[in-house]
Amino acid sequence: MIFEKSKLLYKYVLFLGLTFGFLATSYGQNEPLYTQYMYNIGSFNPGYVGSTSTPEIIGLYRAQWISLPGAPRNIRLGANIPFSNEKMGVGFNIINDQIGPTSQTYINAAYSYQFNVSENTKLSFGMDVGGSFLNVDFNKGTFENPGERFDGQNIKNFYLNIGAGLFLYGEDTWYLGASIPNFLTDGIYDDDVAAVIEGKTQFNFIGGYVFDLSESLRFKPAFLVNYIAGAPLNANVSANFLINDKFTAGASYRFNNAISALAGFQVSGSTYIGYSYDYNTNGLGQFNSGSHELILKFYMGREGSSRERGSNNKKLKGKPKQIDSPRFF
Repeated sequence: MIFEKSKLLYKYVLFLGLTFGFLATSYGQNEPLYTQYMYNIGSFNPGYVGSTSTPEIIGLYRAQWISLPGAPRNIRLGANIPFSNEKMGVGFNIINDQIGPTSQTYINAAYSYQFNVSENTKLSFGMDVGGSFLNVDFNKGTFENPGERFDGQNIKNFYLNIGAGLFLYGEDTWYLGASIPNFLTDGIYDDDVAAVIEGKTQFNFIGGYVFDLSESLRFKPAFLVNYIAGAPLNANVSANFLINDKFTAGASYRFNNAISALAGFQVSGSTYIGYSYDYNTNGLGQFNSGSHELILKFYMGREGSSRERGSNNKKLKGKPKQIDSPRFF
């Protein structure tokens, strides 16, 4: 029986890889960079939105490379809403990304459907549809040749986005995911915009595992890999500890780029706040004062399900169990 489940799990993991390999001929734009990616999966993988234990509302702000003029600033407002049938879910994202004279706002809606791979394993398919508003203001910044600003014309364009994601997970224990944020932008960039943004496919691969070290301590190593053809591989690894289902502390490393410290606090059963600080380990570190990222999550209460962590839930006679602590991913 164990061998058969392992064989079935292997087939779905293989299918996950082959599916996203098939989409490799598409094009899209780069996604914003996050350090607390393990608490922000719904922003880049629509397969995640229906897998959460409760409806979630997420707010995130990232200030990158402090003291460096024109450095990236990112704001995200999102929601992950699972249906009560534990099969479907929807999600919403509004993301504003600013880099120098360029401002891009993404708006999308996601839908996911999941089914049981085994008794304790589920696979979720997701798609999102939306668009991005690109605004390039050449009045911002200092130019070596002020007259060479694309004939003085600012750029304001809208682009359709369609993305897809897969999310495979065990109940409160582990997860693997793959996503492509956008694969419908081949050829949409005109000559002016192509000089500012070159659209290529971005692939996101994510995974993590939760170890119960004791009744009051859990440990979660995780990773995120972003791949764009022709660009250096962006690989992140992290390790977080959850203490008494309240305090989170950990560290993250982005290869050849930055080292980060992370901390979080479960203010209540419905509210989580997290913070991270990045220090650049590459040559860019001497020109900035690091990067700050703040995340705020609200868990909307509803009836528990078989996905909830049994040791932290109360089940009253004749009443459904209520959620005391959210899932660790």
